Amino acid sequence: MNSIKFKPVVALVGRPNVGKSTLFNRLTRSRAALVADYSGLTRDRHYGEGRVGDYPFLVIDTGGFEPVAKTGILKEMARQTEQAIAESDVVIFLVDARAGVNAHDHEIARMLRRAGPKVVLAVNKAEGMNAGQASAEFHELGLGTPHPISSAHGDGVVDLIEEALSQLENPYIQSVSEEPDTEVPEPDLELEESDFEEQEEAVFTDHRIKLAIVGRPNVGKSTLINTLMGEERVIAFDMPGTTRDAIEIDFERNGKKYTLIDTAGLRKRGKVFESVEKFSVIKTLQAIEASNVVLLLLDAQSEISDQDAHIAGFILESGRALVVAINKWDGLDADKREWIQREFERKLRFLSFAKMHTISALKGLGVNALLKSVNEAHAAAFIKLSTPKLTRELHAAVEQQQPPRKGIFRPKMRYAHQGGQNPPLIIVHGNALDTVPESYRRYLESRMRKVFNLSGTPLRIEFKSSHNPYK
Repeated sequence: MNSIKFKPVVALVGRPNVGKSTLFNRLTRSRAALVADYSGLTRDRHYGEGRVGDYPFLVIDTGGFEPVAKTGILKEMARQTEQAIAESDVVIFLVDARAGVNAHDHEIARMLRRAGPKVVLAVNKAEGMNAGQASAEFHELGLGTPHPISSAHGDGVVDLIEEALSQLENPYIQSVSEEPDTEVPEPDLELEESDFEEQEEAVFTDHRIKLAIVGRPNVGKSTLINTLMGEERVIAFDMPGTTRDAIEIDFERNGKKYTLIDTAGLRKRGKVFESVEKFSVIKTLQAIEASNVVLLLLDAQSEISDQDAHIAGFILESGRALVVAINKWDGLDADKREWIQREFERKLRFLSFAKMHTISALKGLGVNALLKSVNEAHAAAFIKLSTPKLTRELHAAVEQQQPPRKGIFRPKMRYAHQGGQNPPLIIVHGNALDTVPESYRRYLESRMRKVFNLSGTPLRIEFKSSHNPYK
């Protein structure tokens, strides 16, 4: 079996006010980046996804780094930065061209040399300055050639990130999802469906389901894994040594093959503080992206936190199939069970497409039903939908409820075809479809999900308007 490959991780490090957040926003092209909330920590690390050309990478933004801080908020920020360095594949060390080198820069450089990560030195705020003059004095930090950039204006940023990623061996991954094929001829609905698809649904007799079990610390992930790997185990072995030290565990149950992607009990990269290491966001995000199906494990004996919602949001954004399990259910009375179900419906209502199970990982209660839902979610994520049947359901949906007019024109939907899997992508072709409101997209999604029994997987619907040669 091929080992799992992950997106490279780039950490942005530097003293306060050197432009790390500006560079982070430019690399991620958004201010709506993921935020990891850590209970009891004063400052957070920010996580986002960047891309250079066709190649994606993860970025970690950190607070201003004060390596010598002993107490208070600066110490907590330093702890966060050290964790980001430990999680990263390469560090971009930002300094300020206008302020010049100072004692803090030298202290950070010494710390980075001791920690031993791959480092690229970026001299920020160099706009309007001679490149050689802007970077000259930073050679004394002993971290290689300084790269003058401007985070605010984008000068030199592409060259910088390409240099950072070039430090890594084979840093890129192949996408788990299949790329959509949007060039499909309009179907002749009089032909037999078998002329378009050999079968409507994919049945994976030999396909191994990659299952990531994610959740906050102490929700019972390790206990559930031990239960799954119990006496019914057929095959089990660990495969450490991948880029992020993830562990793959192969096993079979009831004739079905699985690979568990575990994020617990991993080898630490360098010195990592225990209070932070217990929940590594990077490892969780990478496990999600490497999987076919994600099992989100919640703790029935604690409230559903913002951290749970952040993980769930990333799963939805990544398009992975999902099953939710609320663990430690056996220890609750009736009132507490009713309360936690209300909490789930209130805070995670955007996961309505996923099946929710109440289990006891320790006692093995509900585990068989859980795996059944995993199988169903996987089948839905990789379903094959014939073009004629999709088109007929589209016409039936339009006949029941037409899309609203935009001015004097009403969008006309002609046919639909499948554009991808994991998650399923349905591409609708027609005229003036750029005016279709989001509410109508949700209507089509709800109808298609019900008709084709797409339980446990997100569903994407895209509209593609035909070119008007007379425009």
